[in-house]
Amino acid sequence: MSRLTSVSGLIITCSLLGLAGCQPKEKAQTESTHPQVSMSQERPLTIQGNTSGVVSYAPAVQAAAPAVVNIFTTEIIKAKAQPFMDDPMLRRFFEFHGLKQQESEPRSGLGSGVIVSKEGYILTNNHVVGKAQEIVVALHDGRKAKAKVIGTDPDSDLAVIKIDLKDLPILPFKTNPSEVGDIVLAIGNPFGVGQTVTQGIISALGRNGLGINAFEDFIQTDAAINPGNSGGALIDVAGNLVGINTAIYSRSGGSMGIGFAIPAKLAQTVMLDIIDHGQVVRGWLGVEVKQGNPDFNDDGSINKKVSTGVDIAGVVRNGPAAQGGIKPNDVILSINGKKMLSDVDLVKTIASIKPETNVNVIVKRGEQEVELSVKVGKRPASEQPDVEDDEEQ
Repeated sequence: MSRLTSVSGLIITCSLLGLAGCQPKEKAQTESTHPQVSMSQERPLTIQGNTSGVVSYAPAVQAAAPAVVNIFTTEIIKAKAQPFMDDPMLRRFFEFHGLKQQESEPRSGLGSGVIVSKEGYILTNNHVVGKAQEIVVALHDGRKAKAKVIGTDPDSDLAVIKIDLKDLPILPFKTNPSEVGDIVLAIGNPFGVGQTVTQGIISALGRNGLGINAFEDFIQTDAAINPGNSGGALIDVAGNLVGINTAIYSRSGGSMGIGFAIPAKLAQTVMLDIIDHGQVVRGWLGVEVKQGNPDFNDDGSINKKVSTGVDIAGVVRNGPAAQGGIKPNDVILSINGKKMLSDVDLVKTIASIKPETNVNVIVKRGEQEVELSVKVGKRPASEQPDVEDDEEQ
């Protein structure tokens, strides 16, 4: 399902509040600066029923499930070359005995996606469709259609595909901030058994450093996610899109209560960039950060110092940092007045800045603080890695 083996809950609390009877209002088209994308307004959370009523998430599921689709892909897998076939004599010998070079063969995969606009734009994971030669989307109402890839963003593991069908259901993005403890539902097609809904809570926010994507800001949830859920919807109890289910942490290949979803806000930003520009444009500094365990010193003792910056191990020759005067062994303290406490802070801050923009960088060089003006460059496109996994997306 993912590189980590690419989401239950506080029902007592919900019973007391009577959240289950959330009744979504009719969807309305929002005014947007993106006229080619007609999205829906966020559904308000409506408290309904008495405190002793039975909790049900049926209204939220009924509102959201039609917009969650199953994705079936076909990918051509290139056969690994056999070294002995490079020798003409050996090749003739093996061909004479009926042993030929293996040819490329198709491999099928499955995943999920979320319809987010009336024009047929669908959000899913890059690892679901990034290498597919053919994509077929199956809707909740039984309709099927071939989809084309509008664009992918391997750095965030998001992709936008499009189908040409009328009267499409739409899942609105959640714009209000989510909180740890919020009840969420995961909708997808685990193991290809058909659309399935699981329930849990948001276990944590802002998870990063997992090594899944270049840019990580995951929602962690205990709502069960399994292979086939990738690209599906994580929704709130009003039926709004909270995130795109992406990965699980598992030692067995199945759900162990630790799943990760890409926040809806990030997914929406990436989607609009892809639709408007064909790609996601991010800032780039061109530095290599020193690796190590910040919790321990070189002698193994506990590092009790508070983080005061990001140590730079090297700079790309003629890159933005080098041209701006940043040198190896510098410590970047702040960018435009914002303190940099980790490499994650540095990457996220620079990525959010438009290329060709000058930023004020404070570095510590020896015992001195040096102020530099650096022009942010454009982040190079990431190459999509070859992922060899034996589980379905």
